[in-house]
Amino acid sequence: MKLPGQIYAALSVFGVVFVVGVVWTLWQGGSHALPGWTGAVRPGALSEAHAFLGDKCESCHAPVAGVTAEKCVTCHAPAQELLMKPATAFHQNIGDCKGCHVEHQGRAVRPTKMDHAVLEAVAQRRDGGSGSLQCATCHGVQDPHGGFFGKQCASCHQTESWEIKTFLHPSPKSTDCAQCHKAPPSHYMMHFEMMDRPISGQKGARVEQCYLCHQTDSFNNIKGVGMVKVH
Repeated sequence: MKLPGQIYAALSVFGVVFVVGVVWTLWQGGSHALPGWTGAVRPGALSEAHAFLGDKCESCHAPVAGVTAEKCVTCHAPAQELLMKPATAFHQNIGDCKGCHVEHQGRAVRPTKMDHAVLEAVAQRRDGGSGSLQCATCHGVQDPHGGFFGKQCASCHQTESWEIKTFLHPSPKSTDCAQCHKAPPSHYMMHFEMMDRPISGQKGARVEQCYLCHQTDSFNNIKGVGMVKVH
């Protein structure tokens, strides 16, 4: 069958452009250009936990939509421990699993990346645009401040790092450490008499007298001794 002249010309131009594009790409990227072409169909190995799904793309991917939460829930819904533990109970409000769980990074990579931006977006959707992260939902059981500073963690901390670069500890001469610090359980046991006091050389120290042994730059920095791995 003979094609009309205009269609034939269009196909010819398309063919030339396609070939030129392939040659240009290969010339620019050399042997490294091809992986970019195949990345859509061979994005990389799954993690060890999901390795058994290596040839079952449809288990996670839906046509056009890609990875959907519904696909994840199919397998992970029975994992009730996620919803029962205080630190992970927030999963019941998350609608976008791939925001934190990223696959195809290799067998040895655990597909978990904590992304607070995803959680904040969920809070915004839930509260009609006025929501904000409730840090205590996940970090309440880990509060090192013992509740002294309330639940407004964001007034001091940022999500990129728990450390506060601008924080200045009270004077090294401060003796009222119990305002912020609570001694570990071992200090209320024989460990304090048998180990802590002899190491520090403060044989008469009491548990609440943190300043006699500890430096303000680090809990592990013991006066007159240096850095000691404790607790």
